[in-house]
Amino acid sequence: MIMTSRLVFLHLHKSGGTFVNECLLRFLPEARQVGYHLPRNMIPQEARHLPILGFVRNPWSYYVSWYSFQQQQANPNFLYRILSDDGRLDFGDTLRNMLDLGAGSIRLDLVLRALPSTYSNQGLNLPKAALAPIRGSRLGFYSYLYRYMYGGVGAQVRIGRSEELRDALPDMLTAAGQAVGEEMMNFIAVAAPRNTSRHDGYTNYYSDALRELVALRDAEVIERHGYEFGAPEPAQAMPLASTNNE
Repeated sequence: MIMTSRLVFLHLHKSGGTFVNECLLRFLPEARQVGYHLPRNMIPQEARHLPILGFVRNPWSYYVSWYSFQQQQANPNFLYRILSDDGRLDFGDTLRNMLDLGAGSIRLDLVLRALPSTYSNQGLNLPKAALAPIRGSRLGFYSYLYRYMYGGVGAQVRIGRSEELRDALPDMLTAAGQAVGEEMMNFIAVAAPRNTSRHDGYTNYYSDALRELVALRDAEVIERHGYEFGAPEPAQAMPLASTNNE
C-alpha cells in the first residue's frame, strides 16, 4: 500500500503493483509505503477519504505467471509447495488444486495451517484469518484476492487493467489530482518491468476443461473487467529476475 496526500495505491498480487510501487516512491516525495499487500480495510483512518487506485490482471494469465514464478524459485512459497505436492504436479493439476480451495478442498486446511496469524509484510502477506473466508465461496484464488484487496470496489476505487498499465497509470494519477512530471512519464513508458517470470504464452498451458474452470471460478473478475481467453498479457509480463517471493 502506497499513500500520498491525494491517493492510496493498493497492490494486488502479480498485477503490476511492484512497478507502480517503485514509480510512486521514486517520483512522489511525499509517497510512503504502509505495509505490503495490505487490503482496503487496513487503509489508515486519515486516508480513507482518498481515491483508491489499483490494477487487475487477466486471471488465465495470472495463474500461469504465479505458477511459473514459483516454479523458478530456489525456495518456492508454502502455497505452491502444498498445491503442487512439492513440485511434483504439473501446471494443470496444481491449478485445479488452487481453484478448488474455495470449493471444499482438503488442501485449504493445510494452507491455513501454514499461514501466519498476523501480517508479515513479505511474500503473500496473507494471515490465516484473511484467507479462511474463501472456504465455501467457490471463488478462484485470484478473484478471492481481488475481492479481499479492493473490498466492494465502488466509485472511490479506480482499477486499471495491467495489460494497459503504461497508458492507464498517468491518466489514473491525473484523475486523482496527482501531477505527473516528465521524468515520471518517461519511467512509466520505458522502464523495465518488475517481479515477472519466464513462461510461454499463457494460452499454451490450458486444456479446454481447465480454461472453463477458470472461467467459472473467476467469473467476477473476468466479467467486470471484460477479459477473455487469448487476450494479450500485461505490458509488465517480460522476462526479468526477481527475488520477491509472492
